Amino acid sequence: MFHSRLENSVSVVFLAFIALLFLILVLRMPIAFAMGVVGFFGFAILQGLGFDNVFSFRWTASLTLASNRVIETVQEYSLSVVPLFILMGNVVTRSGLSQELYNASYAFLGHRKGGLAMSTVLACGGFSAICGSSLATSATMAKVAMPPMRKFGYSDGLATASIAAGGTLGILIPPSVILVIYGLLTESSIRELFAAGFIPGILGILLYMGAVRYVVWRDPSAGPAGERMTFKERMVALRGIWGVLLLFTIVMGGIYLGVFTPTEAAGIGAGGALIIGFARRSLSFLAVYETLIDTVRTSAMLFSVVIGALVFSDFINRAGLPDALLNFVTALELSPMVVILVILGIYIVLGMVFESLSMLLLTVPVFYPLVSSLGFDLVWFGIVVVVVTEISLITPPVGMNVFVLSAVLKDVKAATIFKGVTPFWCVDIIRLLIIVFVFQVSMFLPELLYR
Repeated sequence: MFHSRLENSVSVVFLAFIALLFLILVLRMPIAFAMGVVGFFGFAILQGLGFDNVFSFRWTASLTLASNRVIETVQEYSLSVVPLFILMGNVVTRSGLSQELYNASYAFLGHRKGGLAMSTVLACGGFSAICGSSLATSATMAKVAMPPMRKFGYSDGLATASIAAGGTLGILIPPSVILVIYGLLTESSIRELFAAGFIPGILGILLYMGAVRYVVWRDPSAGPAGERMTFKERMVALRGIWGVLLLFTIVMGGIYLGVFTPTEAAGIGAGGALIIGFARRSLSFLAVYETLIDTVRTSAMLFSVVIGALVFSDFINRAGLPDALLNFVTALELSPMVVILVILGIYIVLGMVFESLSMLLLTVPVFYPLVSSLGFDLVWFGIVVVVVTEISLITPPVGMNVFVLSAVLKDVKAATIFKGVTPFWCVDIIRLLIIVFVFQVSMFLPELLYR
């Protein structure tokens, strides 16, 4: 009886604070502070929970928890990979390498029907490999790829959809900031996450190209063929991306082969990006200063979000949600794969109303203990979560990549982009099913790479 009353009290407190969290998120409080505040006060109430006075706070435990989370997160050496990869991506963006990537892709694919859209997808994949941000990839490639597609008469739907969908690759193809944050939340190996994300990223590029071919097969006027380049022109275009290829090879090759850690790789990548930018004479000292300021702002925002998520995660664990969720699932006698499908369904629904990073930070602390208890590999689950998060970036009504494009391309309506992105959304679902039922990447790829 005592335990039953205690569990009921804990459940009431937990549900009340989850409702409070969603309320303050709706009121537009930044998610870092929303999760931190709910986690702090929720933990305090649970520490002082009693039958006579449910709201008897014990502040010492919550204050200690919050202060330790701030100090440990800021001092965590492995987390220095985040600002360094962000710096690398910002430098690459300001160096104009996105234009070179698009030119090289166009040289080989532009003469085909839908070739400019396929070039955009390929360039997005290449840019993602050194940027790591979906929104930055979409915004940058919109300025680079949209003018030539309009010049050759591409429909706005196909042109913008190829940019929006291609931009989603930024959070999966290594180096990915979201994979780093997932690794921190679940204590998974960042190197294994990077290794496991590579093949699904390539598969995404190929399937997006297939979606482009499907669109122009249905409507050839949507993606007319561009100009055919000569062999010499193609070689010249390839020379323009030597910096990107060199940077990616050194950074990711070094991580995969175990030559250096992800943190060391991030430092080498950031330094290499600066050297390439100065060598190309596309960076000024003023541009470097502005890049550093942008990097500090973005890194501070991400660290705040991570700290808030960790405090919220401690509240979830203190409330006993992981164990309660496992007991509930066990009582239903569902197969582990059915549980995974239910979780994926929840992610797709949440993706319609939440921004990708917010969704990941809110749900991973809840789901990963359950997934681990069911015997699934957390690296594999991380790739699955990121792919579902990618889908949310182009899912109405809150597809962030779509609204970024709407802001950059003010003459294109969001409804046009959402309509054009439907075939890409469908192939994303196909890729997700392949990873869930066929691939299970982390069960063989990291072991194969690190033998």
